[in-house]
Amino acid sequence: MPLTPTDEIVRRARAAGVGVGAFNVLQLEHAQAIVAGAEAADRPVVLQISENTVRYHGALEPVALASLAVARAAKVPVAVHLDHAENPDLVREAVALGLGSVMFDASKLPYAENVAATREVVEHCHQHGVWVEAELGEIGGKGGAHTPGVRTDPEEALAFVTATGVDALAVAVGSAHQMVTRDAVLDFELIARLREAVDTPLVLHGSSGVSDVDLAAAIAAGMTKVNVSTHLNKAFTQAIRTHLAEHPNAFDPRHYLTPARTAVAQEVSHLLTVLSPS
Repeated sequence: MPLTPTDEIVRRARAAGVGVGAFNVLQLEHAQAIVAGAEAADRPVVLQISENTVRYHGALEPVALASLAVARAAKVPVAVHLDHAENPDLVREAVALGLGSVMFDASKLPYAENVAATREVVEHCHQHGVWVEAELGEIGGKGGAHTPGVRTDPEEALAFVTATGVDALAVAVGSAHQMVTRDAVLDFELIARLREAVDTPLVLHGSSGVSDVDLAAAIAAGMTKVNVSTHLNKAFTQAIRTHLAEHPNAFDPRHYLTPARTAVAQEVSHLLTVLSPS
């Protein structure tokens, strides 16, 4: 199946009242596992590459081209997305490489500067047919000014979307990045108010800390795109630990990365069915 635009996947999900799983790629095994899980669940999926991952690899191109290749070979619709990019130059590179969407994060800036920077990115991306997600109301778990108590104001959300022209909005509703427990408390009433206020898909970041029940409730309240990273990394690492504990003399990475890849695929398949029940 050909590489699919993020816009198409998200638009169809929103119209159907279901969610889209967007999972972070740290290395090739993650991309392969995420797509395998999506194929097992027979659901579309979004592969995400964060600016942190770009720094880990030293460049965007290797991990982006690998992810695009995996997406093009998939049996279900797969999009490739740049996640949490704070550098506009990185956004432009992602566009040039053929990624179908970007998440530009200027949320650390004062509101007016966030609007100006995001609008400039949107103008460039839309000239190349690329879908843009942005963030308003700092989402917890990133340190510094980011605090779990921050919430996105619906009126400000409407003003931000109108001023920038973004295609999707990541909002702060109680989740936090990098949670290793699934006990985040979401504000479902706020999600519903945001859904009524803005006519663009809402994105839930920090979803690793949200239980299956609450993920389903968030979709019902108005969320569409759901980002998951830490939860998959936990499954990946635990599978490696288990294999090495059972095989203390193992030295070939393929032998312990294979069960890690399988573990991630199983989690992806499960989460996609939670977000988009048949």
